[in-house]
This record gives sequence, C-alpha cells and structure tokens, in this order.
Amino acid sequence: MKTLTVGDNAPLFSLKDENDALVNLADFIGKQQVLVYFYPKAMTPGCTVQAQGLRDSKAALEQHNTVVLGISPDEPKRLAKFCQRDQLNFTLLSDVDHKVAEDFGVWGLKKFMGREYDGIHRISFLIDLDGKISHVFNKFKTKNHHEVVLEVLANS
Repeated sequence: MKTLTVGDNAPLFSLKDENDALVNLADFIGKQQVLVYFYPKAMTPGCTVQAQGLRDSKAALEQHNTVVLGISPDEPKRLAKFCQRDQLNFTLLSDVDHKVAEDFGVWGLKKFMGREYDGIHRISFLIDLDGKISHVFNKFKTKNHHEVVLEVLANS
C-alpha cells in the first residue's frame, strides 16, 4: 500500500453518493478545498463518531472554504441510511469496488483480533484548489478527527 503524500495530484474520481447521484471530484477543483476522508464501514461506532464530529463542524469547515466527501465501500442505500440516522450534512460516496481507495493508497492489509484482511485504512486527505494534496491526516482518533482537521485549516 503506497499512500499518496503532500504535493501529489489527487486522483480524479466519479462516485455515486447516498442519493445514487454521481459526484465528481473535478467539480470542486478551483472552487473549494476538499476533505476526502476514507472510513471502513457506515454506521459502525468509530465511523459514526467521526462522521458526527464532521457534521457538527460544518460551519467551521465552510469558513475555510472546505467541503467534506466521505468514502467507504458501502452501497449508496446503506449510506442513505447512515445520513438519515445521524443527520449528516455532507456527502458520502460509495466505492464498492474500492478503486478510489486503491488510487489514494488507503486500501490494504489490516489486522483485527488476530485476523488479517484487506480493507480501507482510516486516512483523510485535504485537497487544495489546484487539485493537489496539501495535507494527509493519518494520526488521529475518530472522536477528534474534526478538531485535527480544523487546526490544520486554521494554521494554513
């Protein structure tokens, strides 16, 4: 697994959102910064806490001209339930075949309770107006992910 780093061009992608509509990263380039955050599975405890933190930080993120796109291998139908259940106010994208996760270098071997399997690593990328990765978030706890992101935005 070779994760993208600061200065790399963000891979352009088109994925279906929770409403089954196609969302293109290219539509944001030149207009807004994009926080692309990868998470393993909708409606699980850690992913819920992380999403709620971003939900509650929407106004602060908007002050920094930043939009949030959450990506997981879940089907759009499950993403819609997640959005509805937790009143999420940002876009969730379905990467069922994990191609986008692979392009960003966040799909790979994981270990949990002695078991090994392939899955998404919880890593986020801040993409600047030029479509380049300006920050990689890979050291955080789900409950303070939003705080770490806002701190970087405030200091950039």
